[in-house]
Amino acid sequence: MFRGCWRDNRVNSVVPSNSAGVVGYVVIGRNEGERLRVCLESVLSAANVVVYVDSGSTDGSVRMAQRMGANVVNLDLSVPFTAARARNEGFRRLRDLVPDLEYVHYVDGDCELVDGWQGKAVQFLDEHKNVAVVCGRLRERYPEKSIYNMLCDMEWDAAAGAAKSCGGISMMRVKAFETVHGFRADLIAGEEPELCVRLRASGWHVWRLGDEMAFHDAAMLRFGQWWKRTVRAGYAYAQAAVLHGAPPELHGVSESRSAWFWGAGVPTVIIGLAIGGRVWALALVLIYPIQVTRLALKGHRGARENWWRALFLVLGKFPEWMGQLKYRYHAIKGRQAALIEYK
Repeated sequence: MFRGCWRDNRVNSVVPSNSAGVVGYVVIGRNEGERLRVCLESVLSAANVVVYVDSGSTDGSVRMAQRMGANVVNLDLSVPFTAARARNEGFRRLRDLVPDLEYVHYVDGDCELVDGWQGKAVQFLDEHKNVAVVCGRLRERYPEKSIYNMLCDMEWDAAAGAAKSCGGISMMRVKAFETVHGFRADLIAGEEPELCVRLRASGWHVWRLGDEMAFHDAAMLRFGQWWKRTVRAGYAYAQAAVLHGAPPELHGVSESRSAWFWGAGVPTVIIGLAIGGRVWALALVLIYPIQVTRLALKGHRGARENWWRALFLVLGKFPEWMGQLKYRYHAIKGRQAALIEYK
């Protein structure tokens, strides 16, 4: 491992660099249509080499990407698809095309990079040799179109500085990425935080800048989409706890416990007591609005946003619990889950 290569692991010690690192891009997508065109335009304006990995699109995405100048990889759909697998295969193609590649920037096909972001990310990685991953401020493009889009925008609003994980849009140091053998291709979600766990265990750092990085178009307009996405999150938490739930990481443990407590434990107690003749137990349902109120009052955005976020954080425990059950069922059966898509 590279842990022994660093004489100074303090992330804020700056090491001057005479030249910017060589950057390549990997974009993944499936039936993103116009969103992909916008994405590729923003990426191609920042880099000479872009690999687009397509997972069975039927909307002409492949032809459009080829016309725009991207190097296209068509995934073999006989093998279960995951975003992690797509990124790994895109990286392998990129590595073949650019032997002296220093940094790889991963971008989802529903995102648009902000002008000037690449230079800031490269400069930071050039100057901080023990940082493996850097990301910036991700914003939802249309938060006003639905409550669910607004919730995504709030989810992306994370503090700048040292971070435990990144999202799907980030720039990575190739040496670090290869050291931990890339993403786990069998994860249907949560592959980025899982990768960051292994990177940090190998002595690397993950960093979030306060600079604008990209716009994301979730296109999440219906309750059913939000529900599926949250089931997927619960599945990812369960798998994370199995992989890295031991100290010191405790990865996914608190999220899994919370899903079981609020999504299954409290309802089971209420129903059990009510069936046993203790009608007063139904009053325990008030614990949910109390929890919503507590979370809303702790919010740091506007009142409307805080209350909506609090409501869906509590409501989300039920689909998260279903995701937990889904993972346990697949684990018992020895099966790999199919991708849980919400759009």
